[in-house]
Amino acid sequence: MWEGAIYHKPYGVHAYPLDPHTVSITLQAKKKDIRSCYLIHGDPWEPDVPMQKVRMDKVAADNSFDYFRIILKVPSGGVRYVFLVDKGKKQLWYSEIGLTSQRPKVGELGLPYFEILYIRGNDVFSVPEWPKGAIIYQIFPDRFYNGDKTNDPPNTKGWGKLPVTKDALYGGDLRGIMEKIPYLSELGVDAVYLTPIFSSPSPHKYDTTDYYRIDPHFGDLETFKELAQKCHENKIKVILDGVFDHCGYDFWAFQDVVEKGPKSKYVDWFNVYSFPIKKRPKPTYETWGKDIWWMPRLMTENPELRKYLLEVAVYWIKEAGIDGWRLDVASELDHEFLREFRKAVKDAKSEAIIIGEIPHDASPWLEGDQCDSVMNYPFRLAVIDFFVKGTINAEEFDARLAKLRMMYKEPVNDVLYNLLGSHDTVRFLSLCGNKIEKMMLAVIFQVTYSGMPVIYYGDERGMVGGADPDNRRAMDWKELKGQRKKLFELYKKLVALRKNHPALKIGEFLAHSVDPKRNIYSYIRRWRDEEVLVVLNNSANLQSVTIPTPKNWSRILISDILSGKECRMVGKKIRLSLKPYSGTVFLKPKVIE
Repeated sequence: MWEGAIYHKPYGVHAYPLDPHTVSITLQAKKKDIRSCYLIHGDPWEPDVPMQKVRMDKVAADNSFDYFRIILKVPSGGVRYVFLVDKGKKQLWYSEIGLTSQRPKVGELGLPYFEILYIRGNDVFSVPEWPKGAIIYQIFPDRFYNGDKTNDPPNTKGWGKLPVTKDALYGGDLRGIMEKIPYLSELGVDAVYLTPIFSSPSPHKYDTTDYYRIDPHFGDLETFKELAQKCHENKIKVILDGVFDHCGYDFWAFQDVVEKGPKSKYVDWFNVYSFPIKKRPKPTYETWGKDIWWMPRLMTENPELRKYLLEVAVYWIKEAGIDGWRLDVASELDHEFLREFRKAVKDAKSEAIIIGEIPHDASPWLEGDQCDSVMNYPFRLAVIDFFVKGTINAEEFDARLAKLRMMYKEPVNDVLYNLLGSHDTVRFLSLCGNKIEKMMLAVIFQVTYSGMPVIYYGDERGMVGGADPDNRRAMDWKELKGQRKKLFELYKKLVALRKNHPALKIGEFLAHSVDPKRNIYSYIRRWRDEEVLVVLNNSANLQSVTIPTPKNWSRILISDILSGKECRMVGKKIRLSLKPYSGTVFLKPKVIE
């Protein structure tokens, strides 16, 4: 037994409250090293009541560790516990003093047992209800649809004309998004995330010049309020992009510094190295990125600036009723600003979601005091490695997913922003070498996995594109035919299945059968009495597949709710034939009394 791999702390992802009377407790151990694990627990306030012994479920396994978890009811709000790990011929106890061959005795102050003595309501990490499992659609406004040609910039490029350049403007606007709400409703999305819409000289608008003004080429305040209202009427939430780490060179406060130098009352909103302000050959002020003069860095530790930005965040919630913020480069914002940002946003609208752009392990931002969710780029990387590049097999893919799920608390996993692509990445279909069947299989996985599946505008229509700015082409609204039409119909069918089956939307995820040699991957989504089994064939071969029948599944024939085809269950096995790069979605048969 690799004793050093057995690990638990009574806080963080290993022990946390789900509500004031429910806790999640997890033990980590070396992979395949422990046969079983038990939790011996009791009420710390009733030491005379015998402790109870319950078996913990193995819920995940990555390349190095197995994870055992139990969801425990704690009526008094507290729990005292110790672990019993069973290797077969050997049993060991694990407490705060480590592993011992004998069960430790409870001493003064409950030591050495682990304890959670009391759960306060505001220590429960809760996320908004509506985003759990929601379908998000990302829109790059200038490239989505031109609904009002009267606000087109003078140098507007012909719609769809290539190549896309850094400064190309195509005329997409808020009125265009409004006109396409029926399309978004047909697709079935729950929310739209708009990249920046505030005044800016660039097509992407990440160099804001006025945080209170809609860019005139997109529309105005009334147009945006109308858009938000119509989205809400169609049960679509609206998420805006908050660029609070940096601004544009023409931002009014920075221009005041340019004009007045060190005498400007806004000088401390920025980090100016020397005066007068110069853009070239090197900026005399700190910028986002290296020497990007048109994006001065904002010093969010400054109280006056912080107050201004928090007021901006609240203004758009109260004025237009937006439903959340995606925070650009959130990992570059200071944590104190993010804590105040969360409080301000949640006070204005408790169900507003805060999504951080943090491409790596985001644990410090997801402790319940800053972000609700992050853009899950590690998820995207695992999907690319498995479905696109084939550099990992089904077993390695499952291990990567398990590691990601165990990285965060369960409420976070329900709302992780699971993307295949964005305005910062190469289009997913292009990564697939335009092999649409590969993308379709990845989409089946994405939409049937936990978290929030995200559609980057046009991916559902088979759009392609290389690195920025080619990945930001104008939306292709031409009639869909052939494979592109099949892709769009698949998206619609998967989204509808997700909406109709809570197990796919908010159910727990359990790996079921993994075949690394043939790249057959199956998993179960479970919510209460509903179970969905997904089987994927990530190979170029037609394969006859036999997998174990999930527990408590009955009947001889089961139907693939994705295609409607029936499949035979023989005893404790399910046998099916899978085409290359294809998947099936089975619903647990209902027992007929």
